Amino acid sequence: MRFLKVMILWLIPALIHSGPTVQTAGQDEHVVLLHGLCRTTRSMKKMESSLSEAGYIVHNLAYPTRCKTVDRLAKEHLAPLLQSAELRQAKEVHFVTHSLGGIVLRQHLANDEPANLGRIVLLGPPSKGSHVVDKIGHWKIFRAINGPAGMQLGSHPDSLPNQLGPLGHDHAVIAGSRSINWINSWMIPGPDDGKVAVSSTRLPDTKDHLVLPVTHPYLMQNKRVIKHTMHYLSEGRFE
Repeated sequence: MRFLKVMILWLIPALIHSGPTVQTAGQDEHVVLLHGLCRTTRSMKKMESSLSEAGYIVHNLAYPTRCKTVDRLAKEHLAPLLQSAELRQAKEVHFVTHSLGGIVLRQHLANDEPANLGRIVLLGPPSKGSHVVDKIGHWKIFRAINGPAGMQLGSHPDSLPNQLGPLGHDHAVIAGSRSINWINSWMIPGPDDGKVAVSSTRLPDTKDHLVLPVTHPYLMQNKRVIKHTMHYLSEGRFE
């Protein structure tokens, strides 16, 4: 009986600490979430909840991805949020973006970088554009669904993603390598997530790059992606 009690007391601490590491935010650290093309803030809700539980002040920005160019999305929706008194006075402002959200952020930072800019995690970003846009971007149905911003995401040298250049700040990328859209994947060279080639997600100055077997539409909702995102915001590296 005594031996059993000793074993239980020895096992309890191990069981308590066997779960994944949870990072907590410092005082007055904000995170801005930018959803992807044809998505809404609902797609970022799991990420928002996890970051809030960790102590971050989260801003899940809603913006009309299908109605405006990337430049207008940055100027008319992201800029006003970052110019608000709350964010200008924050200790640090981090960013987590999905797909098009990463291009909107790069567009803004190319013209205006906040003094309190923190770390950035880009999920499935078409950093060098998407080959799918090259192949079917001229189709009327593509234009109707994806709007002017979607039309700007090609992979050719003159496309917006390739004209923006390096991000120029502490950032990391999580790319997906699983596809549920074999038609799109047929248009994309190499491993992809059904929308973007893994090779197109990385910028020349990307600090850390992680590839996970997740498909593009669900990157921001995947538990492993959320865990690694939180770790990078806290530690400046992936776990």
